[in-house]
Amino acid sequence: MTEPLDELRAVVERTPAAPSSLEPYLSKVRDRAYTITDGDVEALKEAGCSEDEIFEQTVAVAIGQGLRRLDAAMEVLG
Repeated sequence: MTEPLDELRAVVERTPAAPSSLEPYLSKVRDRAYTITDGDVEALKEAGCSEDEIFEQTVAVAIGQGLRRLDAAMEVLG
């Protein structure tokens, strides 16, 4: 089970840092992804973000958050 998790961690680590303009959106992805709308993405595109950049950052943040939750659960389970 470790190898696929290591690959996911590597994806997160090699993703370039997000521009500050994406931070409110990425915070929303981390904490309440179920509230993301097409309007959120359209606003980012209108602000000059590319679809690829939005996608890559979204995936990296979602993976990172999932791994943090998994790590916390594994710590509790000991």
